[in-house]
Amino acid sequence: MPLSWLTVLGAGMVVLHFLQKLLFPYFWDDFWFLLKVVLVGIRLEKYKKRGELVTVLDKFLSHAKRQPWKPFIIYEGDIYTYQDVDKRSSRVAHVFLNHSSLKKGDTVALLMSNEPDFIHVWFGLAKLGCVVAFLNSNIRANSLLNCIRTCGPTALVVGADLLGTVEEILPSLPEDISVWGMKDSVPQGVISLKEKLGTSSDEPVPRSCHVVSCLKSTCLYIFTSGTTGLPKAAVISQLQVLRGSAALWAFGCTADDIVYITLPLYHSSGAILGISGCVELGATCVLKKKFSASQFWSDCKKYDVTVFQYIGELCRYLCKQPKREEEKDHKVRLAIGNGIRSDVWREFLDRFGNIKVCELYGATEANISFMNHTGKIGAVGRTNFFYKLLFTFDLIKFDFQKDEPMRNEQGWCIHVKKGEPGLLISRVHAKNPFFGYAGSYKHTKNKLLCDVFKKGDVYLNTGDLIVQDQDNFLYFWDRTGDTFRWKGENVATTEVADVIGMLDFIQEANVYGVAISGYEGRAGMASIILKPNESLDLEKLYEQVVTSLPAYACPRFLRIQEKMETTGTFKLLKYQLVKEGFNPLKISDPLYFMDNLKKSYVSLTREIYDQIMLGEIKL
Repeated sequence: MPLSWLTVLGAGMVVLHFLQKLLFPYFWDDFWFLLKVVLVGIRLEKYKKRGELVTVLDKFLSHAKRQPWKPFIIYEGDIYTYQDVDKRSSRVAHVFLNHSSLKKGDTVALLMSNEPDFIHVWFGLAKLGCVVAFLNSNIRANSLLNCIRTCGPTALVVGADLLGTVEEILPSLPEDISVWGMKDSVPQGVISLKEKLGTSSDEPVPRSCHVVSCLKSTCLYIFTSGTTGLPKAAVISQLQVLRGSAALWAFGCTADDIVYITLPLYHSSGAILGISGCVELGATCVLKKKFSASQFWSDCKKYDVTVFQYIGELCRYLCKQPKREEEKDHKVRLAIGNGIRSDVWREFLDRFGNIKVCELYGATEANISFMNHTGKIGAVGRTNFFYKLLFTFDLIKFDFQKDEPMRNEQGWCIHVKKGEPGLLISRVHAKNPFFGYAGSYKHTKNKLLCDVFKKGDVYLNTGDLIVQDQDNFLYFWDRTGDTFRWKGENVATTEVADVIGMLDFIQEANVYGVAISGYEGRAGMASIILKPNESLDLEKLYEQVVTSLPAYACPRFLRIQEKMETTGTFKLLKYQLVKEGFNPLKISDPLYFMDNLKKSYVSLTREIYDQIMLGEIKL
């Protein structure tokens, strides 16, 4: 009798297993991932109940005591242990304690390339309880001034290689900002931070200087391009950094991993997911000043890298490299990032060995993120009933002509069906806040949708169009509004249009992104109207954009028009222009292409167009 019961039980288990695989194939993947999400929440709640708010800095200091000799940063062959970084960052803190009036809560802007001192200064200022604003090292002139004014810093710290950029704007900086340079010899009006570090104490800074009373307090400003044109300072709270730092752990990274970071540290990906993620684990980071496709796999082999961070462009660059023997002779097991196309994803897996690609979705300032914990090619994440209980989001219909969400006769937003692209919105409430931007509240207000499904509800408008399939996988479809992505960077079309509009022969410029086969994101294109009786100076236009804009923001194509279509509220229409692209066979208007060798824009001929589409001309 017992045997027959065991047989029945065994058979039942087999049937249940079969049904689970058939009807709920991702059940266990979802279960283990959600368990990790819940564990992060439980951990934060425990800290609150104990009255012990632990930040990423606190975790770093704990590691520095527990494993002082473990390498934290490896940079150009040099090793910086947890103790080294702790002491160097304390020196930074003591310099400002003894030679400035900086106090807890003050903002300090940081303009540095990827280097260990970026982290030393960041952590040193954090030890004083300062808010650190990461400035994009590619921007210059008015854009840089705007960023500095937006975050209202008391001080500005500049890397040795970027002092020239700051020297250009020194006369225009607010008088109450002190400027510090990481170099012995600095321009007039700049204080040498490097010189003072030589005599500064490396004694621990009292915890009272940086202890926080609320995890919703601001600890960083990270600049992101938005629909208003110039970069905006996204407010990053201690809570957001803690959540972001758990991403590597959630994907299965451990303290034994060696993480390769080639992404810029002024981005949330490099700083929060990367550096803070290593702190969360107590792991080692190999930091690269700038990504190099030709040195990538040799670096991975040299430093025994097991995990690397990517953006979609990075993986495509690797796939475009000539095949090498060492490209499979490595220990890399995980690639974590966002923006990889399905075809590149497949090629990457086929070519570079048994590497699990962990795609995720998120925006610097957003209160919603997704993680593709199953490895499904092409998906940015996955959702289910339980995930939506924790993070309330929806996909709604979007009107491309009006550039706004559609609403029904009652005035409510409309859900899309599975398989249809919809605008991703995320509910804002006390447990899932949106911290917005520094400066004018209008920037924060413009990102919010009110009265979406009922009176009084508030949602964050991510500006991204997402598709949810029948199996609840999520796929990135496109961006909306006046921002597009190119070379891994957000390009604010209004900023580019303003730069072009400064030329005396330009009456109006309408900037947008166009898709090109084989490239991630969209290349910049500008539709231009000339002033009456003025001629187009292509060399002058080229010089204007390359000297005023980061390389990724320069329009690759020009279209000269006699008039521009506008909406009823006089907003420039981009939808049709984006749809028409840059094909000279389909467009009768004069078209031009950015030629960096000739340092000018040149006529976009059929031959040049074909070479671009075949990949013979690189953009």
